[in-house]
Amino acid sequence: MSDDQKEREEKTTGEDNSEASRASRREFFSHMAVMGAGAVGAATVLPGCDRNGNGEERRQAQVDYPADHVGPGELDRYYGFWSGGQSGEIRIFGVPSMREIMRVPVFNRDAATGWGATDYSKKLLGGRTTGDTHHVHLSYTDGTYDGRYVYVNDKGCARLARVDIETMEVDRITDIPHSQGTHGIFPQRHKTGLVLCNSEYCTPIPNDGRELDEPEKYAALHTAIDGETMEVEWQVMVEANMDLCATDYEGKYSFATCYNSDKGVTVPEMQASDMDHAYVFNLEAIQRAVDAGDTITLGDSDVPVVDARGEDSEYVIRVPVPKSPHGINVDPTGKYAVAAGKLSPTVTVIAIDKLADAFAGNIEPRDCVVAEPEVGLGPLHTAFDGRGHGYTSIFIDSVVTKWDIEKAIEQYQNGDDSIDPIIDKVDVHYNVGHVNASLSETKDADGQWLVALCKFSKDRFLNVGLLHPENDQLIDISGSKMELIHDGPTYPEPHDCVVFPRELIEPVKVQPRTIDRFRMYEEWAQEDGVDLFRANKVIRKGEDFVRVYMTSVAPSFGLTDFRVKAGDTVQIVLTNLDDVEDLAHGMCVANHDVNFLVNPKDTQSQTFRAEKPGVYWYYCPWFCHALHLEMRGRMIVEA
Repeated sequence: MSDDQKEREEKTTGEDNSEASRASRREFFSHMAVMGAGAVGAATVLPGCDRNGNGEERRQAQVDYPADHVGPGELDRYYGFWSGGQSGEIRIFGVPSMREIMRVPVFNRDAATGWGATDYSKKLLGGRTTGDTHHVHLSYTDGTYDGRYVYVNDKGCARLARVDIETMEVDRITDIPHSQGTHGIFPQRHKTGLVLCNSEYCTPIPNDGRELDEPEKYAALHTAIDGETMEVEWQVMVEANMDLCATDYEGKYSFATCYNSDKGVTVPEMQASDMDHAYVFNLEAIQRAVDAGDTITLGDSDVPVVDARGEDSEYVIRVPVPKSPHGINVDPTGKYAVAAGKLSPTVTVIAIDKLADAFAGNIEPRDCVVAEPEVGLGPLHTAFDGRGHGYTSIFIDSVVTKWDIEKAIEQYQNGDDSIDPIIDKVDVHYNVGHVNASLSETKDADGQWLVALCKFSKDRFLNVGLLHPENDQLIDISGSKMELIHDGPTYPEPHDCVVFPRELIEPVKVQPRTIDRFRMYEEWAQEDGVDLFRANKVIRKGEDFVRVYMTSVAPSFGLTDFRVKAGDTVQIVLTNLDDVEDLAHGMCVANHDVNFLVNPKDTQSQTFRAEKPGVYWYYCPWFCHALHLEMRGRMIVEA
């Protein structure tokens, strides 16, 4: 094994990948392969196996595992958090295996867990059960991930959600006033401070039926939400569409790409000008205005709003960039913000240390541009490796372009086209959107893996009918040349992702009962004079409302039956007393659209209406015991 292969294996799994260890694993896999399909299908899944059952060829195939292979029982070296697009969820992957490990429901109705139907999730969702998650970002301390929170937007309904990494559960959802198409979001990186959110679509402000047909009066909002309290702190009103968002490493600035500065409402109108711009927001100046009360309020919201429409000011400057910019990304050194042109073959490199002079009026905003290399047709997003290179997704060309930031600056400043900043290009399939690299959005970017999230898969996977999968591709960027090593079909449409070493987060395996949900249950229990861990009791709360407290220990519920009346609203509060980390229970009530998960030491509840007299079995839908099928009881609905 070469030194490069050994290094690749170490970065892949973080496990012992010595030659002796690899040999023992190969012997095991070869033995499993020889055992055939009875060995849990081993012979059918190992790469290079002979379909005709030639054991010798199968055994030989085990020697040829690629260095990035994550075998059975081995753990990935990296986590990847993917947004779920139209599904409204977050997906958790292992990298480099690209195995989907778990899904975290956020803005969606999830039948497996009951999210969107349980009482607490319905409270957070406010009656909505769909969403469109585009961008997922972790909370920061001192320029790198601190392992506390994951933030994700809902473009469909202008919301920001926060997931507690300890439990991988949503603990807060915030509605963003006056906004539509909340797209780009980004947390501050110097601490868990503000999360900045862009409303992509311009609307009448306030949107109450006035100025319906006067697009020139529409506006969009850049919103600051406190990452700890999840309260909206302030908003800045600007005149045109905002797309992606970024923040610097010092807490001074936030950024938004602006397309359609023409304020058009049709595609031709949106492309009238040759240039658009990148908004740069001066967070310190905005906060001073908010503290001084130099703000307005809009409609029925009391959130302070700074009106920064129309011209550069102490609050916002507009850096001209080529037409219809999409992504904006800040490199790990914190020196440069890179805006991708989309309708231009270039990306624009903005020097962050020049912005103070632009705000002071000492230089023009365009003077902050220090490079504009040509990277390909349809650049969208840029990731970084921590070694001075950018990796830009090129939508039309279906490639990822690797380029040298300092060479691009040298080329621009000297006007010397003989200086070529382009290092490498790799084909991806097809029409790549976001790219992100391991730790790319932190000061600790390690230049190991890059994920290309492609919009189309065409014929790269088996035919599954009308709806084609997306294609996530994994690229090794640890060497001088990029190497595409994996195709991964995924359910539409993961939009963006972050990738980071597994050591940075420490989720728990048994519910610690610390989040707001448990305060709600304790209030109910105190009101009813019960202990959630001992109560198996039916309490009538009113003429037509019944609360049923119940516990579960495999393979039985604390109540084998309970009685209610037809027309009652029934609230089942179930506590799982098992503390084995993977011993989940649940509650499914026949013919009543009730089905929810209760993890070990957890409590969940769902409220429904018992309409018709009769006997309705409830059961545990999560396999938990050899007598799993016997874990059930009767809801008896009396006339």
